[in-house]
Amino acid sequence: MDRGLGLYVHWPFCQAKCPYCDFNSHVAASVDQSRWQEAFLNEIARVREDVGPRKLSSMFFGGGTPSLMAAETVARTIEAAKDAWTPADDIEITLEANPTSVEADRFRSYAKAGVNRLSLGIQSLRDSDLITLGRLHTAAEAVAAYDIARSTFPRVSFDLIYARQNQTAAEWETELSEALELAADHVSLYQLTIEPGTAFGDRHAAGRLRGLPDENRSLDMFNITQDMTEAAGLPAYEVSNHARLGQESRHNLVYWRSGNWAGIGPGAHGRLTVNGLRIATECHSMPASWLDAVESTGNGYSRQHVVSEDDARIEAVMAGLRLAEGVPANLLAEYNNINRLMEFGLLEHASGFVRTTRLGRPLLDAILREILA
Repeated sequence: MDRGLGLYVHWPFCQAKCPYCDFNSHVAASVDQSRWQEAFLNEIARVREDVGPRKLSSMFFGGGTPSLMAAETVARTIEAAKDAWTPADDIEITLEANPTSVEADRFRSYAKAGVNRLSLGIQSLRDSDLITLGRLHTAAEAVAAYDIARSTFPRVSFDLIYARQNQTAAEWETELSEALELAADHVSLYQLTIEPGTAFGDRHAAGRLRGLPDENRSLDMFNITQDMTEAAGLPAYEVSNHARLGQESRHNLVYWRSGNWAGIGPGAHGRLTVNGLRIATECHSMPASWLDAVESTGNGYSRQHVVSEDDARIEAVMAGLRLAEGVPANLLAEYNNINRLMEFGLLEHASGFVRTTRLGRPLLDAILREILA
């Protein structure tokens, strides 16, 4: 199905680099907002020439910390995208933000610019853990910012990280209960993962990151998360994302359902169907390199290539099985080990789709390895 075009805009700058973060984010003493605004506008115009007229179903400002963008930069970027493509009547425009008081002061300006969904990076409701995670806000600031967001935007989501150092299942249950009392319609709940190349990754490799939960404790926390969110009316529609019916992130569903999206900004990726071919795009990752490429050559891409049918199918399976709805059964028709995974109770059929079961969901990585072997 043609669900329209999603547009991802990457703002690469942060006030500080969190020790667990492996996103393309950078700390800069100063940013020339006018140059970045002009570069975003030029890239939107270029992509419009490449892909032609489309229905624009969603926009997502990610990062980095997009709530460090000037409101004018956000507004002009939204205007340019709506001029380039026909915006859907119910277009979803999301901006990621941190709950510091400085950023919360900008919320009303972003709403005026056209943002209608805010994703707030709370990460923890415990001050001691916020310090460990390298966050610059307190739990009280997070709750205050969330209250401002709720009164400013039609839709608000927030993120939490669990399975943190020295965290017990009982402590997570208590914290999640507090979070669900706040939650309106969407929460993203991620298990802490230790990624190579991050500060946490370096500490872990050196044996200096202590108190991480073992697999059994992590599974207990995962099951607590599923039970409590479902009871609160926010069941998982994706491995780490929970929402009331109809309040799912429409932009992220474009990714997980293998739709079409354009990615602009440092390190942004895209998948675009042009003349019947699925095109993968990738932008220069370093901010200065991307900005220089846009200004000097008129193109921020570092690479683009045609995705083969086999690779497109693999991408669709890997992304789609993250969803509670699963993937269309025909995508898995050529894989011989599906029936065996069903016999083990890890996969099941449902209305023409194949999806993971409750037993299989925490084993998704292993299931994918088995399918794609």
